[in-house]
Amino acid sequence: MMAEQEVTEQEQDVSGGANSAVVGLREDLVTLTKARLSALVVMTTLFGYLLAARSLGSFSWWDLGHTIFGTLLTAFGAAAFNQVMELEADAKMDRTADRPLPTRRVSAAAAFVLGWLFSAFGVVHLAMKVDFLAAVFAAATLLTYLFIYTPMKTRSTWNTVVGAVAGALPPLIGWAAAGGGLTLGGAYLFALLFFWQMPHFLAINWMYRDQYVQGGFVMWSNDDDDGSKTSRLAIQFSVFTLLLPFMPVLSGEAHGWFLIPGVLLGGMMLKYALVFRKERTREKARALFFYTLAYLPLVLLFSWAAWGIKN
Repeated sequence: MMAEQEVTEQEQDVSGGANSAVVGLREDLVTLTKARLSALVVMTTLFGYLLAARSLGSFSWWDLGHTIFGTLLTAFGAAAFNQVMELEADAKMDRTADRPLPTRRVSAAAAFVLGWLFSAFGVVHLAMKVDFLAAVFAAATLLTYLFIYTPMKTRSTWNTVVGAVAGALPPLIGWAAAGGGLTLGGAYLFALLFFWQMPHFLAINWMYRDQYVQGGFVMWSNDDDDGSKTSRLAIQFSVFTLLLPFMPVLSGEAHGWFLIPGVLLGGMMLKYALVFRKERTREKARALFFYTLAYLPLVLLFSWAAWGIKN
């Protein structure tokens, strides 16, 4: 009986170890593919598709499914490549040092292969199953993010602007997938994502400026310990979010009532930036950051509700 009990305990230990390994691998894959960031990319692509489909009456579950699938794979690939390229920098920063590559839980070679597979399959899938222009926007996102933005992070403070360009392209994937083409509606989505990202990134950058310096990244907030420069830039870009709702209304894409929630949401962004300017503390920067997280889905929902009503 004692021997049987020992065998059973050993089997349980082996089973527990295997389960832990599986859980660990799953968590590493989630980190390697930056699942939350990739989900944000998919969300903006989804709204790009929904807005264009609402204008044109071109909604298709089949096309939407392929669009989301191709975009998600492309985002996964970009995330994996980015972590391969920034392996040494990630190892120097506390908030990224525990990622799979710096800790060697996943090899750089394996991550590189995964990045190629995800990226290539995602872009090709969009080209073959959805729309060629959608695939072009996906490829442009990859190229901008990996070959311009990522190298610039160690060379120029303008990397934040370039990164915002890369982050503003995904809604155009969805817009093109629904047949939106190169129109003012797509330009509005690009501008919305671009200007939203600026106070969002500025708040993050200032809160973690010491770690960015440790990682060797050249950011606007690196030499801005008192927050004066960062808060001023946050105010300037927040003003654009306040004015942006006029663009789809004046172009006839959205109904006039969109100005009310759109301007109010942008006004709140400006308010949080002004509060950060007045009290340049980590708490106020964090408050601005969390508001940016609420702003984007809300303004996208109101955009969709107001979109195409005049048509």
